[in-house]
Amino acid sequence: MFENLSDKFERAFKVLKGQGQITEINIAESLKEVRRALLDADVNFNTAKSFTNTVKEKALGRDVLKSVSPGQLMIKICHEELIELMGGNEVEINIKASPSIILMAGLQGSGKTTFTGKLGNYLKAKKNKKVLLVACDVYRPAAIDQLHVLGEQLNIEVFSNKEEKNPVKIALSAVQYAKSNGFQVVLIDTAGRLAVDEQMMDEIAAVKEAIQPHETLFVVDAMTGQDAVNTAKAFDERINFDGVILTKLDGDTRGGAALTIKAVVNKPIKFVGTGEKMDALDVFYPSRMADRILGMGDVVSLVERAQEQFDEEEARKLQKKIMKDQFDFNDFLAQLQQIKKMGNVKDLMGMIPGMGKAMKDVDVPEDAFKGIEAMILSMTPKERANPGLMNVSRKTRIAKGSGTNIMEVNKLMKQFEDMKKMMKMMSNPRNMAGMMSQMKNMRGGMPGM
Repeated sequence: MFENLSDKFERAFKVLKGQGQITEINIAESLKEVRRALLDADVNFNTAKSFTNTVKEKALGRDVLKSVSPGQLMIKICHEELIELMGGNEVEINIKASPSIILMAGLQGSGKTTFTGKLGNYLKAKKNKKVLLVACDVYRPAAIDQLHVLGEQLNIEVFSNKEEKNPVKIALSAVQYAKSNGFQVVLIDTAGRLAVDEQMMDEIAAVKEAIQPHETLFVVDAMTGQDAVNTAKAFDERINFDGVILTKLDGDTRGGAALTIKAVVNKPIKFVGTGEKMDALDVFYPSRMADRILGMGDVVSLVERAQEQFDEEEARKLQKKIMKDQFDFNDFLAQLQQIKKMGNVKDLMGMIPGMGKAMKDVDVPEDAFKGIEAMILSMTPKERANPGLMNVSRKTRIAKGSGTNIMEVNKLMKQFEDMKKMMKMMSNPRNMAGMMSQMKNMRGGMPGM
């Protein structure tokens, strides 16, 4: 995400390279590039102009330390201002009441129904809440069916009534049902249209008035840029929502909606959708997003995803095996499968500082590890537990069984040995320099990637 914007910001900062200090003259060209970057990202003109004026004011009023270059100082100031532009701090969803009623609003095609399922999954899995999904789109039977499919998939109950054509009555019945059956959160999916119209606005306003939700969330497709901002403004003027959900952010190379919505509507972005899977939902952290825009990665989010998937006891056992040089293909396969659960591999790599740019033109398919898994699963249990047994005849059999060739099996063996060395280095902080060198050498090597 934000690839184009990141590249243009980098170009803007290069203008100041080699300069001894920031002056009115040399900052002008850099800020022109920054403003151009924002406008190309579909940020509205007033927001872009205000941003660059603030950066200029702060840059000219700040001393450049001997240890810091003007370019580095500009990055720091732009980082601070990007965080401010996107809202400063993360804002949590309001689920203090029981049941907490959350109303979803947005245009058709914005990903509203899918997000309702994702949010239900998030509240159930991470907040330990008993959730009820409510289908109030009376015009699109497919939306009701879709919500039922998601509910079944996530093991979350769905309330609907295809006979009733009044969304207000359905919503009121659902809230009453939730109160009677001990549900802690009620998520109400409403109807959308292809464009903003009076009938839709009247309907969503009537539902809101009737159920008095604790939170109203506006769901919008991040890839629509300025249109997303304009739609958000129209909805907010009518229903005064509490927060924004940006869906499809993983496909947004520009970033205009993420950068502009808070400034224009003055409502926080609360969540972002980053993929099609039901767990591809992240809390919106302005500071982490600013890190990614400026090419600094997002290590905190990467660590959080890892912590969700990796079991502490298993990690301790694995560390003991690594120290005793007993790391085998069973462990290797288990690690790959846990990495897959963390999300798209390219997205994960982009969270490592400096790797976003390196991965920009690399195509990493969803099934990136398929070939590796096939080769490991083509090994006998004895071979998996004892990698040293490998010889030419065994490798030939594994290649045939996995639909690969002997070169790919050899590549995998080398990759496995490199990983063993790297993991051993990681267990000793004094070997970090060697570990970084190993990672650099490994980058081009994964078979099937």
